[in-house]
Amino acid sequence: MLRVAFTTLVSFGALSLGLATSADAQNRKPPAPCGPKAELSAEFKTNVAEDSRCFEIRMYTVDKEKVGTGEYVGDIDMLHQRFREEEVAIFEKHGAEIVGVFQSLDNPDTLVWMLAYENRAHRQEVWRKFLDDPAWKALLAKYRVPITAEVFMMSASDYSKMK
Repeated sequence: MLRVAFTTLVSFGALSLGLATSADAQNRKPPAPCGPKAELSAEFKTNVAEDSRCFEIRMYTVDKEKVGTGEYVGDIDMLHQRFREEEVAIFEKHGAEIVGVFQSLDNPDTLVWMLAYENRAHRQEVWRKFLDDPAWKALLAKYRVPITAEVFMMSASDYSKMK
């Protein structure tokens, strides 16, 4: 599993949601590997299933110090409402499978969710369409929640039941 952590205050920018812009791409490592074994570099192939999808776990923790400042008015309840209302549906519309959305029991200000894609290219396509979707832009404007995000990209092991 490769771990990527970054902070975001929920902006429209692609980087804040896990995608690099063209300027960022020049200064960053290649995207974290995920998906079928055939698409992975040698260092990741040993224990990965041939038919694994690309999995992504995203942990969004509300930055309580920013709630109520500037444009940020939402807390964890508002973040859950954003997902409940339409965010999950927008992702599904663009081809992502939402494996689950969870409330962390270790931190009441953290929402954890897991997505699945066919492969890395499919993930990139889903995110591009999601970010361009007018419904997402309207939802984001309605629910202004400052978050810190941690992202984990994964491929299923060869012995995993979920692939």
